[in-house]
Amino acid sequence: MKASLSSVRGRAGGRALRAAAALAAAAGFVLAAGCAGSDAQEQAQDVDGGYVSGDGTVQTWTEADRGDPVELSGTTYEEEQIDLADWRGDVVMLNFWYAACPPCRAEAPDLAAIAEDYGDDGLHALGVNHTDDAGTALAFERSFDMPYPSLDDSDAEGVAAMQGVVPLSAMPSTVVLDRDGRVAGRILGQIDPGTLRSLIDDTLAEEG
Repeated sequence: MKASLSSVRGRAGGRALRAAAALAAAAGFVLAAGCAGSDAQEQAQDVDGGYVSGDGTVQTWTEADRGDPVELSGTTYEEEQIDLADWRGDVVMLNFWYAACPPCRAEAPDLAAIAEDYGDDGLHALGVNHTDDAGTALAFERSFDMPYPSLDDSDAEGVAAMQGVVPLSAMPSTVVLDRDGRVAGRILGQIDPGTLRSLIDDTLAEEG
């Protein structure tokens, strides 16, 4: 079972169409644009194609402006079943990445440290990878001693369902969900660890 993700519970109609579109866009993105951190010409191509290259831009939503809980379930590269609904009541950090992306590699140590530092405070961390096979993804996780798993999203349903919050071409991207599973904030491109920690701190401080 591959990862599946929808921004509204029960809204499954059109999932296959979104996934197909995401796969096509993802393939074009990987071949033509690389990942966030490309040069100016490649970034311009991304914008012309309707996508935005990640540049570290941060966006947050007030509690009143947040949408419905994000639904995420699937299988990790280590064959573990994960359902985001089981984490309601805790804050969640989602990181969208793939191994060949230089900014993904550059931010990995910071993400690992953040996951470990906030684990006892009620933070769950989860990666989402729509590109790599198990061997490549697990090698990345071992190389950077990542303390949290990643979902195998090779059918791109997860990425497709997050469009509007995480533009497909912005890899890496990091999303913070509040205790109700709603999107509290996101960072497009390589994280600044201080900024992400502040976003997590603010979300943890909210009343559940």
